Amino acid sequence: MSKSTAAQSCPHNANISCGDCRLSSICLPLSLDTEDIGKLDEIVKKGTQLQRGDTLYKQNGEFCSVYAVRAGAIKAYHIDSGGQEQVVGFYLPGEILGTDGIAGHRYNNTAVALDTTAVCEIPFSQLEQLSSELPFLQRHFFRIMSREITDDQKMLTLISKNTADERLASFLISLSARHAQRQLSGSQFLLPMSRQDIGNFLGLTIETVSRVFTRFRKNLLIDVDGKSVQILNMDGLKDVARIAR
Repeated sequence: MSKSTAAQSCPHNANISCGDCRLSSICLPLSLDTEDIGKLDEIVKKGTQLQRGDTLYKQNGEFCSVYAVRAGAIKAYHIDSGGQEQVVGFYLPGEILGTDGIAGHRYNNTAVALDTTAVCEIPFSQLEQLSSELPFLQRHFFRIMSREITDDQKMLTLISKNTADERLASFLISLSARHAQRQLSGSQFLLPMSRQDIGNFLGLTIETVSRVFTRFRKNLLIDVDGKSVQILNMDGLKDVARIAR
């Protein structure tokens, strides 16, 4: 492998341009040309490194930037008026977070690293200015925000109406699709989040999550070894989740 190829494949290398990043097809508009990507590259800060448990931003903190995950994983959670934590999302490489702070100029959630994580920071004031010059970029971020709203609505429906088995099956199917989008295996992957976090996100107890994992394993839908999950029967999982094949 050449030195340049090694640099481009390394998700922690802060010197990689947006055009060379292996995740650009996920987090950038496909319509941006080389010159436009260069303009975006000028405002993106790529050197932010987080260790497990480090905070990227805090609930009610002043909103300054949105972030793109380059490596690792991020958990976002909200502390309600009763002091209870509610996990609201997990973010994988290529995905954008922090848009919850745009409306009120303060972050609505806290974001913490689930393992060693690298992110690109995009100062929002500069992004706004650049978006006025590049309509494709503006529409791309509108789509990101629209997708987040849609995902929130789906999650509310999932928690309010579906059984524990349906919730966990849907969660695993979603993770599979997100890994496949990054051109990684959609059938075997690691879960960076804990069983407790999964339960919190899905509105289930950790005991219920563990029981459902065990049931899926006995039914030969998945194989589980610690944080490693292998989907053995995707059609079976979709049947459980009541998702059309």
